[in-house]
Amino acid sequence: MFSCRREVTPLLSERLDRPLLFREQTNLQLHLLACRSCRHYGKHVKTLSQLSKAFKKFDDGK
Repeated sequence: MFSCRREVTPLLSERLDRPLLFREQTNLQLHLLACRSCRHYGKHVKTLSQLSKAFKKFDDGK
């Protein structure tokens, strides 16, 4: 099983920037099935990414 802090949290961020390898994606999904904290963290990271992209579009429009 993955370590939350050392392996999972970086992958949750990286998957927003690049496609994960099959092994990374599989192990991540298995971990997320069992770890509620990492599921919540993943949702927060995704939301922050979406908000920052929306703000950048808004800011570029000025």
